[in-house]
Amino acid sequence: MRSASELIHPEDALGMLREWAAAAPHPVELLARDEADGTRVLEWLQISTRSPLGAVAYHTGGVLIDGWLRVLGAGGPMRALDTWNHEHGHPIGILVADDALGGVFAWARSNQHMAYFAPDTAEWEDLGVGYTDWLFGMCTERFAAFYEDDRTDLVPGPDQALLHYPPLFANSPGPRQVTPVPMAQVWHLHRSFADFAAGR
Repeated sequence: MRSASELIHPEDALGMLREWAAAAPHPVELLARDEADGTRVLEWLQISTRSPLGAVAYHTGGVLIDGWLRVLGAGGPMRALDTWNHEHGHPIGILVADDALGGVFAWARSNQHMAYFAPDTAEWEDLGVGYTDWLFGMCTERFAAFYEDDRTDLVPGPDQALLHYPPLFANSPGPRQVTPVPMAQVWHLHRSFADFAAGR
């Protein structure tokens, strides 16, 4: 296993992340972290900081995009990439982000594409791009296009998601109750339903 000193690259991607955040048409915040946390998560991830994924893991406590999308990093103000995957990981790959609706983004092991667990279908969707292109897109107008009419005035905290009852994947014509709850609770519900539907 490579140490953090071997994974911290001279051509670090942090500057690029800052440029993306500064140019974004919506708020993109690189959250602070403790260096010890960044070192731990980078060594767990084993990806160089030359990659935006490694740079987010080492240099940031996470990236908060318009208060809606939470890209996981070293933790602190948000959940840490390593502990979240240890506790709530999925065989599809590394869970790298989630949103206020309870949607989850994973860096898939099969093809290193980003996959999105859509809360309205309870299915994984291959987004057809890698982590770098995905994160860049979320810092552009593509962010608004991705969520379109899914945004609400109710925005939960970065470690919460909106629990809908009946769930968004349920074919229910009536109104839904919406309550902010811990992200782990929403993810557990969504994953349980998806695993049941898949026969796991």
